Amino acid sequence: MANKSRLRVKLHSLNEDQQWTDLGTGYVSSAYVERLQGVSLLVQSESNGSLILESKINTNTPYKKKRGLLIVWSEAENHGMALSFQDTAGCHEIWEDICRVQGIDPSVDITQDFLDISEDEFDEIPETSNMVDLPNCELGKLKQIATIVTSALTSPIRKERLALILENEDYIKKLLQLFHTCESLGDTEGLQHLHVIMKGILFLNKTCLFEIMFSDECIMNVVGCLEYDPALAEPKRHREFLTQNAKFKEVIPITDCELRQKIHQTYRVQYIHNILFPVPSVLEENCLSTIANFIFLNKVEIIRMIQKDDKFLPQVFSQLKDKTTDDDKRRDLVFFFKEFCSFSQSLQPQSKGALFKTLTKLGILPALKIVMILDDLQIRSAATDILAYLVEYSPSMIRGSMLQEYKRNEDSKLFINLLIEQMICDTDPELGGALHLMGLLRSLLDPENMVVTPNKCERTEFLHFFYKQCMHKLVAPLLATTEDTCEKDNILGTDKNSKDCLDDYQTAQLLGLILELLTFCVQHHTYYIKNYILSKDLLRRVLILMKSKHTFLVLCAVRFMRRIIGHKDELYNRYIIKGNLFEPVVNALLDTGTRYNMLNSAIIELFEYIRVENIKSLVTYIFEKFYKTLEWIEYVQTFKGLKIKYEEEKDRQNKIRKNLHYTLYSKIFHRSTRALEKKETCSKENTQKVETIMEPSKNDTFTETKNPEENEENLDLPKTTSSGGYKVTFSNSAGPVNRTGNPTCSRVVGLVDYPDDDDDEEMEDEMPPGKRPHLDP
Repeated sequence: MANKSRLRVKLHSLNEDQQWTDLGTGYVSSAYVERLQGVSLLVQSESNGSLILESKINTNTPYKKKRGLLIVWSEAENHGMALSFQDTAGCHEIWEDICRVQGIDPSVDITQDFLDISEDEFDEIPETSNMVDLPNCELGKLKQIATIVTSALTSPIRKERLALILENEDYIKKLLQLFHTCESLGDTEGLQHLHVIMKGILFLNKTCLFEIMFSDECIMNVVGCLEYDPALAEPKRHREFLTQNAKFKEVIPITDCELRQKIHQTYRVQYIHNILFPVPSVLEENCLSTIANFIFLNKVEIIRMIQKDDKFLPQVFSQLKDKTTDDDKRRDLVFFFKEFCSFSQSLQPQSKGALFKTLTKLGILPALKIVMILDDLQIRSAATDILAYLVEYSPSMIRGSMLQEYKRNEDSKLFINLLIEQMICDTDPELGGALHLMGLLRSLLDPENMVVTPNKCERTEFLHFFYKQCMHKLVAPLLATTEDTCEKDNILGTDKNSKDCLDDYQTAQLLGLILELLTFCVQHHTYYIKNYILSKDLLRRVLILMKSKHTFLVLCAVRFMRRIIGHKDELYNRYIIKGNLFEPVVNALLDTGTRYNMLNSAIIELFEYIRVENIKSLVTYIFEKFYKTLEWIEYVQTFKGLKIKYEEEKDRQNKIRKNLHYTLYSKIFHRSTRALEKKETCSKENTQKVETIMEPSKNDTFTETKNPEENEENLDLPKTTSSGGYKVTFSNSAGPVNRTGNPTCSRVVGLVDYPDDDDDEEMEDEMPPGKRPHLDP
């Protein structure tokens, strides 16, 4: 059998105390040994080349492969041997030689029954693959160092040991000295090896190493090493950019040298993280997590040091609000403050809250108000970003500042109205700034983040302020666009100018943003927005936008109406019915024909919602007004379902009306019949008594009867009046009961006010003959 190339292993033996003993490190091979008359495993010492193992591979000796890096066997009773390999390829190569000698398939992990060594004892064997030994830091060893650093990244244990060596032996500084030597000699190969080494050290992800690499003494040399990427034909000029192109501006003089150094360091490390590894793989992203954390901690420290300076932030705000500050200086101040707020996102909530409260006291909103009215688009954009940081953290704090501004009445133009104007007047064709501002307004108007305390209701106070002082600004473009098209009795009236305005893409986009915000208000501001819609006839104006050629704007109008109907508020429903506001919706549906598109689906869903929720007033309105127009649509069952709902409701109303007739008749006329029967009985008895009794004398003025029914009050027969009601006359001889002192009172009682007299006649015909009231002759 041919000799194998030597492979690096660590040799272990199991002693009498069942502990593994390290016999040394060397190189293993398999060869035929004449003295042993067979193929044997040979290990030569790495240090002096002496033979530290010579073990014949016997056919009856059990061998076991463990974890792809260990081969274990037993030389004698209680005398185990183990080879710990540096890599799995070498382990597999020797394992194949063993299996070939024993005539066994190499795919197995055990050749025969293995009884002498337990699984726990295997785990105690240290792996040779975890050993890391760095050679001396010399030019000729750079390739070997690069290989060791790269291979160590595959094992967490080897990464730890390599990091320990690099930290304790001052190895990084020695490597950076070699970098200057390689540049002086023009050694491109050595510089590329240093690139691999430095990148590998970064991927070790150790803060202790970053402290060395990112120090003022070393960081530029590290950046220099990273310029020589072997994958690039020409080196990058990162140092030139950092030293010449990237300029540090002190908008306010920084007297603290440590703060200045920390700012420089953070910028350079951020450059390494973002520029040198712009799109890291999943593995690289995990390996670079400590760099991100290093940057994070630096930002926190910078914020802390700036806050510690009592004069720094007040000077920034003072110059921002100073009207004499020139535009270039103001731009630098705004950019600084934007970056400062960006850094503040790294703070813990408690620290961030304290910082933003300080900014509010220093007058952050008045300062932003000044810069947002400038013509410089970059300054306005940066100011919007600053406001976004503040609103994201504490919208209540910003709302409180806006309310205080309104109460002070310092200026006719409120800050929130300035935001609305900036949104409306955005010159960007894609309205990127307007979209950003709309998001801020939405956060400020969201009741979910409004605070309610026993002494204060932020929602009521702020919404009252907004709808009184700001809503007209927000809807002004909508009202202006639809003013010429909204005729008094014709929602579909249009003229050419307004039609062109609706078809303008940028105008349509702006109106779409406004509708999105109004739809949000309909969903969350039930009371305030309802009053505004009804008083301004806003829905009619919105539905005019359905004549636009831009489908996205038409969909915005449909969503707005859908949100209104979703409240199932009868006040809204009556408003829609009275104004016939479904007509443009139906026309838009008819215009889509049988096309299955988003607009068609949105309108069908609107009608389906009304059907499923059985909103009776709208079901009746739609059926009676539009069913004949829509009955041909059969690709959905929505309109047939609306017809069924309409007919069911009509049948129910008829039954209620019929039952009401019978109920009222039973309660009123049955009582009248009983009273008449009782009166007839009393009259007959009195007649009989009069016939049998002698004619009374002149002195007799009253004949007393013992019949108690004579003391009951008598009810005269009800009579039908010309108005369709019934006239019922009550007789009562007891004066005290009638407070007016009249023994008889008459009243007309209208049972049900029906428009047709035929209903009364039909009711008379349907009454049982035996129970009809009749008068005494």
